[in-house]
Amino acid sequence: MESKVSSSGHARAGRREVAAATGPLATASRSAIADPVIFWLFLAALAWTPFWYGSNDLVAWGINAVLFPGLAASYEISLLIRGEGHPVAIRNLAVPVALFAAVVLWIWVQNMAWSHSPPAHPIWGMAAEALGHPLQGRISVNRDLTTLALIRLLTAASVFWIALQLCRNGARAHLFLNAIVAIICIYAAYGLAAFAFGAGRVPWLEIPSSGGRVASTFINHNSFATYAGVGLIVAFGLLFRLYRRELTMEGPRRLLIASLIETSGRKGAFLLGVVFVLIVALLLTGSRGGVIATAFGLFALGVLTFRRGKKRPTEPLEIILVTAVLVTATLFAFGDEFVANIAERGIRDTGRTAVYLITFRSILDAPWLGHGYGTFADVFPMYRDRSISIQGIWEQAHNTYLEIFQGLGLVFGSMLVACILLFVLACIRGATTRQENVTVPRVAASAAFLVGVHALVDFSLQIQAVALTFMAILGAGVAQSQSSRVALND
Repeated sequence: MESKVSSSGHARAGRREVAAATGPLATASRSAIADPVIFWLFLAALAWTPFWYGSNDLVAWGINAVLFPGLAASYEISLLIRGEGHPVAIRNLAVPVALFAAVVLWIWVQNMAWSHSPPAHPIWGMAAEALGHPLQGRISVNRDLTTLALIRLLTAASVFWIALQLCRNGARAHLFLNAIVAIICIYAAYGLAAFAFGAGRVPWLEIPSSGGRVASTFINHNSFATYAGVGLIVAFGLLFRLYRRELTMEGPRRLLIASLIETSGRKGAFLLGVVFVLIVALLLTGSRGGVIATAFGLFALGVLTFRRGKKRPTEPLEIILVTAVLVTATLFAFGDEFVANIAERGIRDTGRTAVYLITFRSILDAPWLGHGYGTFADVFPMYRDRSISIQGIWEQAHNTYLEIFQGLGLVFGSMLVACILLFVLACIRGATTRQENVTVPRVAASAAFLVGVHALVDFSLQIQAVALTFMAILGAGVAQSQSSRVALND
């Protein structure tokens, strides 16, 4: 009897030892499967976003609102199943996350029904008087528009969260940048093909071509210019990284030049081709704001890349010269549309300046409560005056910052801007302090300069294909803004 009990106890102990030994292996195996699957699904979803009007459509908003938060939820469930923590714990983002949570809560408050008039927008009282019966007012002038804007905001946040977690792995982060470049280049190539062969319409969309300018699948050439500009910054970032890894930094200058030529003709040929396609597509959009904003982004990338360290330059001068020659030659050959647009319309647009002033006056009428997030299309007609033409409908202010302050008010609008700014500052800090995997935060910070400048004069950042792609790059940049030796996981 004692021998049976003893053998049974040894068997149970043996099983526990086997389970203890195989547990970590099983968890690692599940991680090796789950993360790559979600990562590739994430890339496929980002590739879809420009397909349908640049995701500037109610159908696309609905699909994206299911797709990206669904991927984020799937990732969280996979972590629970694996018993693992987040690669980047939320405590590392405490301040921007708190700001974002406050903004989301405020948008929910704006859509609440109020039985008393003081918090509600005056338009609800006017509507009640016109209808002859009381109405429950809201801070927002249009509940539906505010709800749609909140859905788009949460969709962008889910994209940032997925990229933040998946791109903490350095190799995966650089694979992500390569995939983004490939996606944007494909859409740019399609836009050039449609332009070259005179396609009057995008075959699967009911929109005309953009007046002889490259717009690809986007609703206008300005939004596509921002999208192509982001791709160009990522491509240049990867190209600089390749040259830094492959070039012979020591020895005579002729050896360096020979190494530069060899790298350009072999490993750098594909990226140089991508850069060429994206520059041509960008110039043929004829977008003044898009091209100028891209120039700001490339300048930021150059400053972060070619800054001088304490000991020696981080990159050789020859790379700068090759880049300058490539950009100048392409501008000379394909920049006629852009130059003609500048010559015809100049830099300043008087119509938009008048819209900015009208929007600013509307902000002063509700500086603390706002008119409701995402309600510009309904608010602007209340303030429209004779300073602009009576023709046309202004659905956007062509200044994303003014729309944010008009919708959220000055306090919570500043919180939303500050949330993004803190992430960008983290990328800049990573780009200036890291020694390895520095390309990702460099690219993210430079792309932020691009979209930030263009948001001053247009609404491209309100197009989901641009916004979601940028938020994904920003998430990857924040994930790589600190050394891999620093433990960020929870």
